[in-house]
Amino acid sequence: MVETNQNGAEMQNGAGAKTVKAGEEETLHDVIVIGSGPAGWTAGLYAARANLEPLLITGDDYGGQVSITYEVENYPGFPEGLSGPDLVEKFKAQAERFGCVVEYDHVTEIVVDEHPFTVRTAQSKEYRTKSLILCTGARPRFLEVPGEQEYTGKGVSYCATCDGFFFRGKELVVVGGGDSALEEGLFLTKFATNVKVIHRRDELRASKILQSRAFDHDKIEFVWNTVVTSINGNENGVVSGVTTQDTQNGAEGEIATDGVFVYIGHIPNNDLYHGKLDLDGDGHLIADPFTRTNIPGVFAAGEIADKVFKQVATSVGQGCAAAMQAEKFLASLEAEGLPDLNEDPRAWPTPGVPSKPAELVAAD
Repeated sequence: MVETNQNGAEMQNGAGAKTVKAGEEETLHDVIVIGSGPAGWTAGLYAARANLEPLLITGDDYGGQVSITYEVENYPGFPEGLSGPDLVEKFKAQAERFGCVVEYDHVTEIVVDEHPFTVRTAQSKEYRTKSLILCTGARPRFLEVPGEQEYTGKGVSYCATCDGFFFRGKELVVVGGGDSALEEGLFLTKFATNVKVIHRRDELRASKILQSRAFDHDKIEFVWNTVVTSINGNENGVVSGVTTQDTQNGAEGEIATDGVFVYIGHIPNNDLYHGKLDLDGDGHLIADPFTRTNIPGVFAAGEIADKVFKQVATSVGQGCAAAMQAEKFLASLEAEGLPDLNEDPRAWPTPGVPSKPAELVAAD
């Protein structure tokens, strides 16, 4: 099928097709994947195996959250476990084996109110694509207390795997009560003499197996019902302690420490989407169970849309689903043309297929 844009230029629908624009030739991609975490690599793999010749743009946070995880023990197929960076490299190698093209770049803008969609990057590149799979993930949430920004890199860290080695023989504080806090706290015991886990409640949210390991470890102790209100430094410009407040009686306290590792959740990386795609109150992309956003041809997978499970395994499944949905969407383009971009595909009765295809709307 041959489509025409609003200027009458022809756009052929094959994989890696070309579109003529203003006297120059540029590649029109079938699918672009934004993000290089588990969801992104899986989307790239499945799209490549469907002969869609996907382009995956890694972003600055290469590998996503799993890339800074010391050990992954709960991903199927690896009974002995493996490091997060090792898992990311295996994802990448498998996707590339089937033809996924990787660009080490950062997306600065997407245009989704005209078709083909436009993707612009920090390296001043511009891409056109018939479909988008958004896997931009999430980033660590900050404490937002005095001293945090000042001492980041000088005792404040969000990655034990990255920085733990520098605290050999030191006393450390971990802030948080979920899986990440305990996983990284346990890792830090390889270097630190003592790790205090500060948690705002009197019970943890972490999995039972991690709780058991932490409670049994002689280097870990817990400070319950407590929040950090300030991170303090010494004359050398590095962390020397934290000021705390009891969440029940308001009493203030001081804890001496050489480092503060913060694990209090994540914020979705949604800077590209404001005013363009539906976001929920927490800033996650709103996608239906078929990974469809409110724009036909734009799909979301992984922690940018998942506020409940947030696991490597679930992100992989969502990346797979997004690629399969993109393939169905592209097939509908071949057969019937683009649906109205103002029509919310989450209301379509058949996954990936519009109920009443509209006249093609193409970019200038």
